[in-house]
Amino acid sequence: MDTNIIYIIYGDEPKSMVSRILDEIDLEREIPSKDSLIGIKPNLVVAKPYTSGATTCPHLVEGVVEYLKDKGYNNISILEGAWVGDKTSLAFKVCGYEEISKKHNIPLIDLQKDSYRDYEVDGISLSVCHSIMEVDYLINMPVLKGHCQTHITCALKNMKGCIPNKEKRRFHTMGLHKPIAYLNKVIKQDLIIVDGIIGDLNFEEGGNPVQMNRVIVGKDPVLIDSYVAQLLGYDIEDVPYIGMAEEIGVGRILSWEDNIRELNRDSTPMTIPKTSLVEELTKNVEENMACSACYGSLVHALDRLRDMGYYDYDGRIYIGQGFKGKRGQGLGIGSCTKGFEKSLPGCPPKAKDIIEFLKENWP
Repeated sequence: MDTNIIYIIYGDEPKSMVSRILDEIDLEREIPSKDSLIGIKPNLVVAKPYTSGATTCPHLVEGVVEYLKDKGYNNISILEGAWVGDKTSLAFKVCGYEEISKKHNIPLIDLQKDSYRDYEVDGISLSVCHSIMEVDYLINMPVLKGHCQTHITCALKNMKGCIPNKEKRRFHTMGLHKPIAYLNKVIKQDLIIVDGIIGDLNFEEGGNPVQMNRVIVGKDPVLIDSYVAQLLGYDIEDVPYIGMAEEIGVGRILSWEDNIRELNRDSTPMTIPKTSLVEELTKNVEENMACSACYGSLVHALDRLRDMGYYDYDGRIYIGQGFKGKRGQGLGIGSCTKGFEKSLPGCPPKAKDIIEFLKENWP
């Protein structure tokens, strides 16, 4: 698999989606041998179901487990360490991972209870859990979501679950960005499968879930996170640890749209109810059969614009397949609204592009 390529598939059936995308990258050629110890690292930061937008969808993880077992890989474990103040064991139970463990005979490794050792990286000492360093092939499965301190959390930041609690506290005293970047110099991710089905709008702990209905796969965490930052409406410079990680050789920032391979187009509707915040953000949006990926990008863009001081757009914003072939006044988002007075192309467009489009046309 080319480390410079990001693969994306859209839909609302996690198991079939991940199976198709793993076939596309020919995962069997990636893993050294059938006896390799394969570690799966989800994001179970808190004991909340994935529909909250906080944690990795168990159906997606089970899809990966079933795919691996079908190919003859049976030496698999799931490893995670919840954040300080929550118990990983409770997260395993609440988030559906105990069921996966029992059904497929997969051990659950609680990294909060794991031993650890110190590693030196360019003069910085970092404590890393023992079990994560023993893995032969590490599959990182973060959630595509916002974060109240670092704006986004995805491939690079998800490795923070691989350090002991005392180190998690120290990371915050160090400002988060630099230690996150340097931690990824210690821990090598072999494959990244981003859960972009449902993720929180702006808070790692969940509460304002936004449906994006996509799975993103790649090998380079810097490439992945630089794409995700723009997808959620941020400049790469807004997330300092991405640039820091590139500077120390962890990976490379996305530079060309040619690096993206979309396996299909999104046509799945939204199925989760809107929270009060999302209702407020979209009060001027006219939606007609909008796909979740496109609508999700718009929600992220509107939230970012609010943070930038743009309030109460005086007009209507149109989005959805129901506007195909129609003409109208106002602003259209996505290729389906190309008949409108002003329209932003894309299927789906990134939140970063929506932000620039709306700023240009803000009254």
